[in-house]
Amino acid sequence: MSERNGLRILLAEDEEAMRGYLARALENAGYEVTAVDRGTQAVPLLESQHFDLLLSDIVMPEMDGIELAQRCGEVSPRTKVMFITGFAAVTLRVSREQPQAKILSKPFHLRDLVLEIERVFEDCLPATV
Repeated sequence: MSERNGLRILLAEDEEAMRGYLARALENAGYEVTAVDRGTQAVPLLESQHFDLLLSDIVMPEMDGIELAQRCGEVSPRTKVMFITGFAAVTLRVSREQPQAKILSKPFHLRDLVLEIERVFEDCLPATV
């Protein structure tokens, strides 16, 4: 659990109930979470603060998750990206446009979300920790 501590997650999810649920669950799992309801709110945060992970819904108003991930790559290239979606067709587009991003399809169990986040950071933890 100690590896999780200190990891900062920016959560972009337009559905209020889901956003609150995910934020609480991730905080309970030991992550520091900042939650916003749209991609256009996330960009200034990515520009001004450090986040280890962008966890974004794909289908959102104003700026979708794919556009947000592209902006994230420009302004905060070290931030990892993970998508959550309830739309299977959108998953195919993401696979083409953001092949390095992990995609979790709704509905998913919170344990699965935490395991996927751990996997994302397993790959980038220095071997000399």
